[in-house]
Amino acid sequence: MSLGNDIQQQLLASFDIQHLEVVCDSHKHNVPPGSEIHFSVVIVTSEFDGKMLIARHRMVNAALVAQFEAGIHALSIHAYTPAQWAKKHDQDQSVPESPDCLG
Repeated sequence: MSLGNDIQQQLLASFDIQHLEVVCDSHKHNVPPGSEIHFSVVIVTSEFDGKMLIARHRMVNAALVAQFEAGIHALSIHAYTPAQWAKKHDQDQSVPESPDCLG
């Protein structure tokens, strides 16, 4: 199983998710071909209701402790409540892409 699939399965097991995207961004960085160490996650759950962004990130990071130990180098987290996600789509706003590595 790939690390990206492992991230997805762990988040699905840890949260009641309305929407989830796990994207490997490693190809945008100076790493060997086939590496899976840089990821972006879009996660939508009502469990984020009433929580500040830093608390949401901490929740995601806590759920992925084993995956960080397995080799995640960087994780970009886009954490939304269902209402925020609906509003984002009503306004046709896309999720920010992770930038290419400059190094």
